[in-house]
Amino acid sequence: MKYKQIKWLILITPTVTIALWEYIRHAFLLPYISMDLGNILSPILVFFVTLLFLRHLFSILERMQDELRTEKTKKAALVEREKLARELHDGVAQSLFLLSVKMNKFGRKNQLEQDPDFQKIKQTLQHIHEDTRHAITNLKYVPNEEPFSWTDTIFQYVTELRNQHLMDVQVAWQIKEDTLSSKEKVELFACIKEAVMNAIKHAKTNQVWIEAREIDTGWVCQIKDKGIGFQNEPNHTSNGYGLQIIKARAKDMGWEFSIKQEDKQTILEIKKGEQLNAAFSNTDRR
Repeated sequence: MKYKQIKWLILITPTVTIALWEYIRHAFLLPYISMDLGNILSPILVFFVTLLFLRHLFSILERMQDELRTEKTKKAALVEREKLARELHDGVAQSLFLLSVKMNKFGRKNQLEQDPDFQKIKQTLQHIHEDTRHAITNLKYVPNEEPFSWTDTIFQYVTELRNQHLMDVQVAWQIKEDTLSSKEKVELFACIKEAVMNAIKHAKTNQVWIEAREIDTGWVCQIKDKGIGFQNEPNHTSNGYGLQIIKARAKDMGWEFSIKQEDKQTILEIKKGEQLNAAFSNTDRR
């Protein structure tokens, strides 16, 4: 039913109701109903008709108005997102690209291509540039409002790795959706991404395992690879920039971070337990 039709029905229904009542009363009910009683019944009848029919029409009208306001809000939000994406592309993204070009020229000119510190700076700049590009892409689309499982983001990320980096990534995820808080989900996903990218860049392998399970006191998440190992790669030590980021995130969340080698596997582990959280809370209070 259209908006104009609903408005006309709301206006006409009381008039038609009272007209039909008066016609029926005078044509058929006059011998049975007196004038005084008919005058009393007229507003009562209009009230009941309004209660039965017009309330439904009003609810439809209100729903249509709410939908219209929602659509206007979505459109305004999309315009702002596109504006922000354009500003990021024309400003920050272009500046980062220019900075990357100048840094490469600077490195070649000063023969810094093999310098570990210079490589860390380049990697950091590349991460920032990639994150900016992803943000620009995400801003161009309206967020999906359907119920979405956070665990699906893990599997979507794995799919992207398989398609873009030709990686063989295996996932064994056994942590329930409601086990993690919203902040924990954000931080853990960031740690997983950093750990996987670290393995791709430094471990020289195309096989990565992501395993997560719940334990009695919390949960544990492991990222494994069968690469060359951090002992043979200077950028893959515990002092590496990527691992420092993961370690800092874990520390801020009160999680335990460790990295080790077992059975020719490099295992990066993030663990949450009740004892760890209690110690973290006591440290905060001090």
